[in-house]
Amino acid sequence: MDGRAEHGTTSHADGDRRVAVVTGAARGIGAAIATRLAADGMDVAVVDLREEDTAATVAAVTQAGGRAVGIGADVAVTADVERAVERAVAELGPPTVLVNNAGILRDDLLFRMTDDAWDAVISVHLRGAFLMSRAVQRHQVEARWGRVVNLSSTSALGHRGQANYAAAKAGIQGFTKTLAIELGPFGVTANAIAPGIIATDMLRATAERLGRSFEDFLAEATADVPVRRAGRPEDVAAVASFLCSDEASYVSGQVIYVAGGPKA
Repeated sequence: MDGRAEHGTTSHADGDRRVAVVTGAARGIGAAIATRLAADGMDVAVVDLREEDTAATVAAVTQAGGRAVGIGADVAVTADVERAVERAVAELGPPTVLVNNAGILRDDLLFRMTDDAWDAVISVHLRGAFLMSRAVQRHQVEARWGRVVNLSSTSALGHRGQANYAAAKAGIQGFTKTLAIELGPFGVTANAIAPGIIATDMLRATAERLGRSFEDFLAEATADVPVRRAGRPEDVAAVASFLCSDEASYVSGQVIYVAGGPKA
């Protein structure tokens, strides 16, 4: 039994494979989601800031059974987004699945946070999700089927030193619920995943910035997590897989916390 049969087919009734766009997919959660969607039977446009950084994920998607194209784009720039979606259409076909995962950190306490740190985080997370969703929805509406999965965070509930990130991730939740309302009549669902502590390069960079070893940082960060471990990118990818499937057709406008415990 191949991966597609095991996880449940995500093909059209006429046998064509669905096309997904995953942003911030060069590494970490985005790479895991892109690879999982390929195993589920999709072709994937792997989008990240620099096209050369997408090579490993493109290879993983191909190995998992999907066609892939790596695309360099700044999701906060309208022209980049339009070009990225046009290229996905040209090389893979019209996308009907979108995972808005691209994100950055510019942590600092409020009194030290600069205008640029605020604007950069809001632009990538929130403007990026808006621009990508606006560009992809036309293909979803035309197909009368679609899935949007936006990456929020437990930081949406508030986190010291992350006023910009928390605001962006809380905004993602409101944006998601509005997409669910507007796009639902066209067969398109929209949901958000809010990960907790996930062992990624982004988290490792945070530990380094604080002068901590990654192991010590994870141990402290997960001390109050009920399942007593950090999450893996694959934990988030498994939830994304379900939300992008046909089986999730009656799940929309939801925020699912993947955090090892009841965070919300």
